[in-house]
Amino acid sequence: MKKSNEHASGIVIEFDSGIIPPPYSHVYRMTLDWSNFELKAELELHYTDREDLTEDEILDEGFTLNDDFSFKGTLDFVWKKVVSVEFEKAKWSGRQLEEGGLMISALENGKPGPAKAPVNQEAWQMLAQDIIQAIYETSKKEAPLTVNYRQVTNEESIDCSITMNFSNREAVFTAKNESKIINWEYAVQLLKLVFSPDYNYEIAKETAGTKRGCYIECGDGYWHELGKGVINIDTSFDAVGRIKDGFENLIEE
Repeated sequence: MKKSNEHASGIVIEFDSGIIPPPYSHVYRMTLDWSNFELKAELELHYTDREDLTEDEILDEGFTLNDDFSFKGTLDFVWKKVVSVEFEKAKWSGRQLEEGGLMISALENGKPGPAKAPVNQEAWQMLAQDIIQAIYETSKKEAPLTVNYRQVTNEESIDCSITMNFSNREAVFTAKNESKIINWEYAVQLLKLVFSPDYNYEIAKETAGTKRGCYIECGDGYWHELGKGVINIDTSFDAVGRIKDGFENLIEE
């Protein structure tokens, strides 16, 4: 399989969420073709088995009544390198998936070969989600995510932010009226930490705090104080402390 991996001019990713119930259950087919020095992408995303749900049951879960999505266009070529590197080193399970999952086939001369299941399902599903997010941003369906952070000490108050541009795979850190591109993986790991604690929206504010402390706003307009409105879920893992360290490291650079 290694040889065909290296000579692929693109890939087709097919995903089925399997036994996940509606309104979350979905399937998608994504084609990435880099044969002509640009990355052409096609996506067909369809949510399944919603026929027996009421409109309120769908809306109450944060969905709309029409979440299906189609795209045909060009993505930033940076994603070609990311995808092709992962595809070249992929290992295959050699069996069909029975309860959902992700399958990949190589594109050669514009035609997909046999579909196979990568061993590392989780990593490929996460990569596919990143590419779908890039498609959403490229098509203007969604705006890039910006997380705002305020650090208040006895000496000063510093406002900063991280904006995740999946469209071109750039993470931009802004502080003290200056912006810079930071390491993508560092930003991804920091944001995973940001979304891992428990957020108490009952004491959240619409403006950042001014007293000594650290405050965060995750893109929804509500500010939370770390350690009070943001609490570790697992007492053995100090996500809140790591969030503070992650932003402090960026501020001090």
